[in-house]
Amino acid sequence: MRKIKLWLLLCGWSFLAMACQKSEIQAWEEQAKQVEIIRDDFGVPHIYGKTDADAVFGLLYAQCEDDFRRVERNYIWAIGRLAELEGEGAIYSDLRAKMYMTEEEAKEAYESAPDWLRELCQAFADGVNYYLHTHPEVEPKVITRYEPWFPMYFFEGSIGGDIERISTRRIQAFYENEEALALSKYGDGLHHPDPYEEPKGSNGIVVSGELTESGNAMLLINPHTSFYFRPEVHVVSEEGLNAYGAVTWGQFFVYQGFNEKTGWIHTSTFVDFIDEFEEEIVQEGNKLHYRYGDEVRSVDSVKVSLDYLVGDSLQSQDFTFYRTHHGPITHKIDDKWVATKINWDPVNALIQSFTRTKLANYEEFREMMDIRTNSSNNTVFADSEGNIGYFHGNFIPKRSPDFDFSRPVDGSDPNTDWQGLHTVDESITILNPATGWIQNCNSTPFTAAGPYSPKREDYPPYMAPDQENFRGIHAVVLLENAKNLTLDSFRELAYDPFIPAFARLIPALITAHQKQGGNPETQKAIAILSDWDFRTGKESVATSLAHFYANNYQREFRDLNQLTENEKLEAHSDPQVQKNMVAVLEETLRQMEEDFGTWDTPWGEINRFQRLSGDIDLKYDDDQPYIPVGMASGRWGALASFGASTKEGTKRLYGSSGNSFVAVVEFGEKVRAKSILAGGQNSDPKSPHFLDQAQRYADGDFKDVAFYSEDVQKRAKEKYHPGKR
Repeated sequence: MRKIKLWLLLCGWSFLAMACQKSEIQAWEEQAKQVEIIRDDFGVPHIYGKTDADAVFGLLYAQCEDDFRRVERNYIWAIGRLAELEGEGAIYSDLRAKMYMTEEEAKEAYESAPDWLRELCQAFADGVNYYLHTHPEVEPKVITRYEPWFPMYFFEGSIGGDIERISTRRIQAFYENEEALALSKYGDGLHHPDPYEEPKGSNGIVVSGELTESGNAMLLINPHTSFYFRPEVHVVSEEGLNAYGAVTWGQFFVYQGFNEKTGWIHTSTFVDFIDEFEEEIVQEGNKLHYRYGDEVRSVDSVKVSLDYLVGDSLQSQDFTFYRTHHGPITHKIDDKWVATKINWDPVNALIQSFTRTKLANYEEFREMMDIRTNSSNNTVFADSEGNIGYFHGNFIPKRSPDFDFSRPVDGSDPNTDWQGLHTVDESITILNPATGWIQNCNSTPFTAAGPYSPKREDYPPYMAPDQENFRGIHAVVLLENAKNLTLDSFRELAYDPFIPAFARLIPALITAHQKQGGNPETQKAIAILSDWDFRTGKESVATSLAHFYANNYQREFRDLNQLTENEKLEAHSDPQVQKNMVAVLEETLRQMEEDFGTWDTPWGEINRFQRLSGDIDLKYDDDQPYIPVGMASGRWGALASFGASTKEGTKRLYGSSGNSFVAVVEFGEKVRAKSILAGGQNSDPKSPHFLDQAQRYADGDFKDVAFYSEDVQKRAKEKYHPGKR
């Protein structure tokens, strides 16, 4: 009898589970009927929903169609399950995620969100889950079901986000054996990039109607990210959503883009918004405490168990990590435990990220910025009323001027605590400068609007430690001479081929060679460089020479960015320095002969675009088809940045970062825009939209954006509801 009752109970639970699953599927199918996806002639999805939640459902479904693996990978990383995919080496990335928010805390954050935001988070989860339901051939690698609390971990669209500035090496050193590991404040150097690597950032430029032929404001959206980091989308609802632009895979808001009335581009900032607090730990029996003023407070101890892949199976490792009110303990300096405090306010960050996409003018945009959760970015803005604006950072902690927050501070002193946040009015902003233009290329805000830029002395040093760079210098020179711009000439300005770093470096080399002489090969190379106008191009041998010489120059002498401050290069007049410069050129020619057969090689034969598969970790092959690219590295001041380097097994350079999604937008009675995407919209090599923008990308040949319904309909190639393609 007992067995019969147990059997009936199990059957009841099984029936209930099946009924719940069936009900959920029916709900997905009903919501899918409220969504239409229209794919245009470049495969860009235009998603139309009755409600914002319907549009989000369709947006996530469409993203999964285009590249499910990148959607999946972003959440595997964000929620702290990367070691289940990549093995034990990723376990401290997972621990870092949990240190800032455990699963229980993510669920609590989701439950605390306003109803409308919870609806969007649920629509996010439903859109991905419905895709997996309707595509049983797609096998998830780790996450088999997406939950509405996942976005609490992935609330900001920047590449890497704030949390990746926290060093996993230091976390590992502390939690494995509590050893100190001496690294910079920003861990592995993510905040202050290696001068030999392509800068990760963006160009944002706005011009007012005074400088345009139409009298309308224009915006350049030019993020520099790894290729394929964001696709191009258009998402529309009957609740006022109508946003076009780039979305970070797996997120439900357009991150860089525009609507009919406003447009925005985020550029990475160097505002100091991360601080380290040295804690004075006191142990009483088995309990840990820390001193704070006259108090002794308890250290929070949190236990987590993390899985990691070994062969084909999972093993687990238990951790206990620690927190104070300053944040989690991330490392140790000498005998001091150090807590690292960052911006972590996922609900308000999601509110700000989604609200941004639906605003009508500068006044509304300025009010949205008062939420102050966009920590790692500057924002360049334009609207249809003719306003142009700039916000340097957004989340900026107030700090006592008595302490140097560029270094770890004494956490036991209450005066080192953050004293709230600076208001937007207290931060560095620009609105409608008399120049008629604003630029930010991850450079100092104190040249952002020429002579009408903010003044350094008016702000605390931590608000703008950003330095000048060659892209900023380049943009200022172009904008000072800009007039009667059209969308096409504005695009041409953004792709201007002049390379300012070489204009400073190469004349000194030519002078050194004239003074010190060289062998016949260096004489030939100098003749080519002497005739050069410092403009990059596919056929340019001079660009090839300058690129490799500049790399070697930096290794021998110094980072070229030191030459941005109007330095006169007096040291280059020293005879020994000149001899060394010629020697660097000789070595450069030798290396090029070895790698390419001859140093006399056009830039486009070396500098290549290649996409052989849809894999996240791409492979490159010198013997496979490629597209020659005339663009150059942003390190040297190229506005149209093409971050290329040798890859495993190659001698040639292959682009993998820089210009990715780029758009020029004009705001007037109707919005007009042109855009380009690296490669194409879809990650499947069999798709017609895998490489259909590649040649256009290399040529800077933008496509017209279909924004209004009549234009979308004219260019429609597919129309379907999710699940019915």
